[in-house]
Amino acid sequence: MRGVATVEFALVLTPLLLIGFGAAEYGRAIYQYNTLVKSVRGAVRMLSAVSPDDPGYASRVVQAKCVAVYGNESCLGSTLAPSLSVTHVKVCDRNNWSECPESNQATYKDVATGQGPIQLVTVRISGYTFAFIGLPMVTPSSTIKFSDIASVMRQLS
Repeated sequence: MRGVATVEFALVLTPLLLIGFGAAEYGRAIYQYNTLVKSVRGAVRMLSAVSPDDPGYASRVVQAKCVAVYGNESCLGSTLAPSLSVTHVKVCDRNNWSECPESNQATYKDVATGQGPIQLVTVRISGYTFAFIGLPMVTPSSTIKFSDIASVMRQLS
């Protein structure tokens, strides 16, 4: 009878460990996705307060990309997510929409609303790949590619 409990424990332990590691990995993926969503919102919020016609707008775009990747305007420190880089961040507005191939100037300039036309700005993280750590001694690490994470806000005219 003593050996039966050990065998049952061994049989139950393996599936429980797989479920536990799997839940932790998917929890980590959801956490990183949420982090990216919040960083994109912060970056677009920053650009919404500046007109693309302002002379310093180009430097503000660079700072917004840093906010999306590093969480600060100076691109210092570690990235908010592993292997995330500034090249993943795309900014589109009424003067430059080339980084958003599915759109044109009308997507961002003088967009009709019930209260009159508005200007829009979009910040998007494209092509980010999340790497799973993998289960120890069971599977190699694998990856999933997140869909585009974007946020759109009204921008100053």
